[in-house]
Amino acid sequence: MDFRRLVALARPQSTRLLIATFALLISSGMTLVYPQAVRWMIDAVVARESLETVNLAAIVLVVAFLVQSIFSMLRAWLFTVAGERVVADLRHDLFRAIMRQDVAFFDERRTGELTNRLASDTTVLQNTVTVNVSMALRHALGAIGGVALLIWMSPMLAGVSMAVVPFVAIGASIYGRIIRRLSRRVQDALAASTEVAEEAIAGVRTVRAFSREATEVARYGARVDDSYALAAKRALAVGGFQGVAGFFGYASLALVVWFGGRMVLEDAMTIGSLTAFLIYTMMVAVSLGSLASLYGDFMRAVGASQRVFELLDASAAIEMQTGADAPDIEGRVLVDRVRFAYPSRPDVVVLDDFTLEIAPGQVVALVGPSGAGKSTVASLLLRLYDPDEGVVAIDGRDIRDFDPRAWRTTLGFVSQEPALFATSIAENIRYGRDGVSDEAVRAAARAANAEAFIDAFPEGFDTLVGERGVRLSGGQKQRIAIARAVLRDPRILILDEATSALDAESEHLVKEAIDRLMEGRTTLVIAHRLSTVKSADRVVVLEGGRIAESGSHAALMEKDGLYKKLVERQFAGAEAR
Repeated sequence: MDFRRLVALARPQSTRLLIATFALLISSGMTLVYPQAVRWMIDAVVARESLETVNLAAIVLVVAFLVQSIFSMLRAWLFTVAGERVVADLRHDLFRAIMRQDVAFFDERRTGELTNRLASDTTVLQNTVTVNVSMALRHALGAIGGVALLIWMSPMLAGVSMAVVPFVAIGASIYGRIIRRLSRRVQDALAASTEVAEEAIAGVRTVRAFSREATEVARYGARVDDSYALAAKRALAVGGFQGVAGFFGYASLALVVWFGGRMVLEDAMTIGSLTAFLIYTMMVAVSLGSLASLYGDFMRAVGASQRVFELLDASAAIEMQTGADAPDIEGRVLVDRVRFAYPSRPDVVVLDDFTLEIAPGQVVALVGPSGAGKSTVASLLLRLYDPDEGVVAIDGRDIRDFDPRAWRTTLGFVSQEPALFATSIAENIRYGRDGVSDEAVRAAARAANAEAFIDAFPEGFDTLVGERGVRLSGGQKQRIAIARAVLRDPRILILDEATSALDAESEHLVKEAIDRLMEGRTTLVIAHRLSTVKSADRVVVLEGGRIAESGSHAALMEKDGLYKKLVERQFAGAEAR
């Protein structure tokens, strides 16, 4: 059950929670003491007893309130700190669970949904495992202690006051199920709105270029309105239950006043005892009402926790820490009779009976029309996915035998749109190999033709690149990505359209850096531009997930095949420009 698992999250904070519970018992005990002091004082006044008795009752009241305040402060502090720690650990575990998933997991989920789980859902849980746990225990103890004292003082009158409890309990059960269902739908609607906002903000340049601001605002507003409508239904359920429960509570109090008044007139109870009984009745009513409200909060938390626990329990198809460490490799790559379809599109076969062999130190270029499967080959070699059939092997050994993270340390990857993080240039380069010296970072930048433009910035290597490297040009970002690959010093290099989006000058500088990087390494080049393909040892032409042609650039140009047509189209396009 999710509620039990939710409570189990607090187990690591058991010591702190035990102390907080002890403080809770003391503060709740003092709450139950002061109505007796009130009874004592009122009966002393009515009976015209000595002033010392009244004074003593007042002192007992003040001491009870003081002790209650001290231990209430201790209780609130310890429960809140413990809860904050629990939620911090939960966020950490949730992010770790997300990061260990394979790429197929992210193909089927949007970024906004995942960030909403980390932010919104865990915030709901935070309220539950902090103040709400403390409040629930306090009100539960108050209700139980109050009922026990009511029975002790007058079993008959207690029976009258408790007559409404079964009705409230039945209503709470129905109410809890409704709130739980609505809360899950509210959290899903909030996740949908976060997805829209994340997409619009991430693609703000495209939004601005096409003047679609109003469209995105309307799209986000529609999602927010959906979540509002569901939240309004939830609020109606909360208000309706609290109204009904409040009516029964006040009706119970009216019955106690009526029945207790008759008992005083019949000398079956003193005025002080009736007053204390009324205070206990109000305390029990307040506690039960608060518990009902907290029950709704807990059901909201259970609804939110379902999504969180789904992510925590999700198992990756490619586990991060399985298999042996990757040994020193020669660099012989074999993609043998591979058939593959993306998990998000299982009916669309991307590679079909595909076989490719790359000798150590050889440069092989993959070319072909868009959608032919070129980037898919790179993804399989990186082991972002596993083939449905066939084997991807290195030096004759299936790469699935290696620990995925250890395997990837032998690879260098440079993509068409390099992913830079919103830190400094030095940190982005150092991403290729953690812990290296500043001099090693500078040497990598020099090899990537990046040192000159980096030194031209006022902050040099400490320059912040902005989100996704937005403060740098395309060529600058690409050279930083190459510097990162240089620092990694990989045995196998994968270049996925690394120069296709660059101008002529940037392409020249980037190609120089790439040529240095490729020296002595097994290299798979995915490219359209002739300048990148001509120098390859072998050109492999893909069409429809299969190899259509293979050979050197010169040999393929002598044939009247697909490769020659692709080259001629490129030249025709260049002349048209």
